[in-house]
Amino acid sequence: MYDVLIIGSGAAGLTLALNLPKTCKVAVLSKSAITEGSTYYAQGGISAVLDVRDSTEAHVADTLNAGAGLCDEEAVRFTVEHGAQSINWLLDEGVPFTRENDQDKNSPLHLTREGGHSHRRIAHAADASGYALETTLVERLRQCENITTFEQHIAIDLITTRKLGMAGNRVVGAYVHNRQDQSIEPMQARFTVIATGGASKVYLYTSNPDGASGDGIAMAWRAGCRVVNMEFMQFHPTCLYHPHAKSHLITEAVRGEGGHLLLPDGTRFMPKFDARAELAPRDIVARAIDHEMKRLGIACVYLDISHKPAEFIKSHFPNVYATCLEFGYDMTKQPIPVVPAAHYTCGGVLTNLQGQTDVEGLYCIGEAAYTGLHGANRMASNSLLECIVFGQAASTDIAQRLDEELILPELPAWDESRVTDSDEFVVVSHNWDEIRRFMWDYVGIVRTTKRLQRAQHRIELLLSEINEYYAHFRITSDLIELRNLAVVAWLIIRSALSRKESRGLHYTLDYPEPNPRLEKTPTILDPISMHYCYR
Repeated sequence: MYDVLIIGSGAAGLTLALNLPKTCKVAVLSKSAITEGSTYYAQGGISAVLDVRDSTEAHVADTLNAGAGLCDEEAVRFTVEHGAQSINWLLDEGVPFTRENDQDKNSPLHLTREGGHSHRRIAHAADASGYALETTLVERLRQCENITTFEQHIAIDLITTRKLGMAGNRVVGAYVHNRQDQSIEPMQARFTVIATGGASKVYLYTSNPDGASGDGIAMAWRAGCRVVNMEFMQFHPTCLYHPHAKSHLITEAVRGEGGHLLLPDGTRFMPKFDARAELAPRDIVARAIDHEMKRLGIACVYLDISHKPAEFIKSHFPNVYATCLEFGYDMTKQPIPVVPAAHYTCGGVLTNLQGQTDVEGLYCIGEAAYTGLHGANRMASNSLLECIVFGQAASTDIAQRLDEELILPELPAWDESRVTDSDEFVVVSHNWDEIRRFMWDYVGIVRTTKRLQRAQHRIELLLSEINEYYAHFRITSDLIELRNLAVVAWLIIRSALSRKESRGLHYTLDYPEPNPRLEKTPTILDPISMHYCYR
């Protein structure tokens, strides 16, 4: 038995693990390699008030503005006020942030500016901030004797006392699938933490790695947690457009440092959509690109920073430069082709400021959580900040509760006595592909009620088919992800249908304007009554 079971090994989960008392027995699950996740691929950086010309009030105001009337101001203020502390903790852990003078370790941090921000406040490690953060924290994790890591392990479902036929509803662990030997075992814990990241893999085109299948959100929903604002899926405006350039995001900082978006004839188009032009919030930029692509029937638009000195580009964006060069584009000399792609899940599992969910014993942090920080649109580089701030907040809360008297039930073994190996695995791959395609076509950047209703009809049929398949055949990691992906797709569609306005990332042609009566009104889905059985 563990004191804390952390499902997920990105910035949020690692921060939590490293901040727990060293006397605490901790398990960290990673569904693939421990570094493989959205954090590892994050480019831009972490926003925090670190410059004397900046202020907490300015960062709060920028975030509220980007959130389009749906941010929880208390959560925004809590996060922003802990920003500098979070950066200092990361510096203490050894994260190699870029400095004004990298030859001088006492030199101030180099800060960039990104869309929606009124000041330079993005601390970064060149253009590979996530890589620097993830690898540094994993190195620290491996030095902690109280923390056991389980790579290639994917959680199937949370175990609750309700599911075990007992009184109340407390999470007491999870059933976990070992992807290497295909075994399944219950892992018991006093406290369980979901830190599984988002659900952008529900869309055909995404900047996220393959693991972003909404596992934590779906598991929490099945366990009895409320889920909030799932209609607000952020599409990053600029992913490299190339048939072989899978998931290569072009950091927001390229536009922050003066990059222009161009049509094929070289014309800038963002100024006619927003006075902030390329520095407008991501939802505005993504919709503008989508509009121009559909208007002109073009496959992509172009991002051009070649008017900047070549050395500036290479030093500020070494990884983006190398990636583009690999695919035949020299960004120091020419514009690069870009398209929007699903990038970030702004909604998630409802939590308080300590990361606690509706269900006792269960916490949720990072992209899987809804804290109220992002509202209807996430401002650039607030996501890693949220991971660090709420990872630390949850660790503090759990540490204070470790001495609570708690008798946990014995967990039954996983029962496979009534299932067989599937000889129709094509069902899983076909359903996976179908969900991602109709979500892109019907529940993407621009929506209509008719498209959403079509999507709802399809997902309800698929859910029934997937649940029947799940009940009759042995578990595989692909089936686990498909089951979760289908639940998340249903949550997104239901949320989008219920919001009869356009706001932030949710844009529908049937209700093209915001409804003032819906300001400060999040979309909250209560968990449905479901029948559970464990094999």
